[in-house]
Amino acid sequence: MTQRRPLIAGNWKMNCLRADGLVLASDLAAKASEKGALGCDVLVCPPATLLSEVVGVTKDSAVAVGGQDCHVATSGAHTGDIAAPMLADIGARYVLVGHSERRADHGESSTDIRCKAIAAHDAGLVAVVCVGETEQERDLGATLSVVNGQVAVSVPDGATAKNTVIAYEPVWAIGTGRTASVEEVAEVHTAIRSELVKRFEDGNEFRILYGGSVKPSNAAELLALEDVDGALVGGASLKVEDFWKIIETCA
Repeated sequence: MTQRRPLIAGNWKMNCLRADGLVLASDLAAKASEKGALGCDVLVCPPATLLSEVVGVTKDSAVAVGGQDCHVATSGAHTGDIAAPMLADIGARYVLVGHSERRADHGESSTDIRCKAIAAHDAGLVAVVCVGETEQERDLGATLSVVNGQVAVSVPDGATAKNTVIAYEPVWAIGTGRTASVEEVAEVHTAIRSELVKRFEDGNEFRILYGGSVKPSNAAELLALEDVDGALVGGASLKVEDFWKIIETCA
């Protein structure tokens, strides 16, 4: 079995004003420094208003910082958007692309997401490409066709295990308190792995995260699955003790 270093990523979404966000980031960085060697990589993706300062308070720790989205262009007349080189310029190392909330709320297609992933790669960032099915698609038995189709289009040909992470997030299990069963998670992650191996020479080395109401009580069971190489954590990443407990499952 290929050994892939786990990645525990926290997506803060549109949460945290400056004071709370900096306390959260500082406390997490302090815990990481106190612990020393960690059993996983750690990533936080704060809102854009906090990115620069979170990079500053985590600078000398094992905590990496990422953006929640980027534009396909490097600059230009795109009011309200952030270019991938801008993220890299302030010290971000990762960026989420294709989160289900971007797909649903902003109408982003898998083609859009592929272009964003390419932009991230060009800027030297690791693209965390998110995929996942809705409740209706699961009920129709279309989960694997939907997810495989998203992987096929969203992940660019130039992707490698070093510049790309895949995050599977069943939409119906995000922020709902529902979590996919370990059997459901294993089935989808195995299918994603198969698609990556078909397309890429290093397909077996890509990290595939699970995202969908991951919390301390279910993290160990999910992370024990063979093709689950970490987690994309939402609500639990806003509480340092909860997020740290998830990180510790990788020790």
